[in-house]
Amino acid sequence: MASDRERSGNGRSSGQSKRGFASMDEGKQRAIASQGGKAAHEKGTAHEFDSEEARKAGRKGGKAAHEKGTAHEFDTEEAREAGRKGGEARGRSISRDDSSSSSQTGAAVNPPKQGAKAIKTNS
Repeated sequence: MASDRERSGNGRSSGQSKRGFASMDEGKQRAIASQGGKAAHEKGTAHEFDSEEARKAGRKGGKAAHEKGTAHEFDTEEAREAGRKGGEARGRSISRDDSSSSSQTGAAVNPPKQGAKAIKTNS
């Protein structure tokens, strides 16, 4: 009788059936992994990426996905929307950083610039 892996046709030739963690559905695996990550953060043993390290990891993952052919290819509209959301999120985190640091040090905060020009597109 064929094992689960042999029936799935995933290209692995180990011939062993999935057992334990590997036999669980993906959602359950994610839930358990999430609990482990939360516990590590609470304990203080979780790895914290700095921005450069995160950038390198993202680049590595993106390169691997492109080589495998599984990377998402953005169309123009999707790229525009993603850039807009990223800019909004960055703006919120910068203003939060400014206000939290000033409340701790008592320094004055520069108010956000008003009347920024919108970028027009020819679409």
